[in-house]
Amino acid sequence: MLAVLESTPAPSGAPLSDAALAASGDRAAFERLYRGNVNRVYSLCVRMVNDRSQAEELTQDVFVRAWERLGSFRGESAFSTWLHRLAVNVVLNARQTDGRRRARHDDVEDMDELAHSAHRATTVPGLSLDLEQAIAALPKGARTVFVLHDVEGFTHEEIAERLGITSGGCKAQLHRARMLLRHALSR
Repeated sequence: MLAVLESTPAPSGAPLSDAALAASGDRAAFERLYRGNVNRVYSLCVRMVNDRSQAEELTQDVFVRAWERLGSFRGESAFSTWLHRLAVNVVLNARQTDGRRRARHDDVEDMDELAHSAHRATTVPGLSLDLEQAIAALPKGARTVFVLHDVEGFTHEEIAERLGITSGGCKAQLHRARMLLRHALSR
């Protein structure tokens, strides 16, 4: 694939894109891609794992994998779209390999625990419970499905395949997440 990118001239003498330059080994072009996308990738990782330290590590993994796989970027979509999909895959794969694959047997916290957490957050002076806090308080399985479906736009079938659960299990997790969020945000 790299040979295709290198042998394809840019239309009408236009300069090659940073993605094409990076795929041919241009480190400066890759650095520009990194700087232009790192905050978005980090934000996605934080939303998916709810742990800033782990999100930083996963962000680094995403860009290492991006560098290694630039040859597979065909330019059929925006580089940021390709990178976003890669980031989601890296986070989901890390969850599986780290033994955190709880989607099938998730020990879902009950409604009272979330309500208690929401109550603690709203009783601190000057602190209001917002959507980000409510999402962060969701149980891991429900949070993952919610972020992938409602925030990132994946279908139930895509999520089920990546998490190794049924489509019905995915729908149940999403319903649970929405109910918990509705309850937490209505307080």
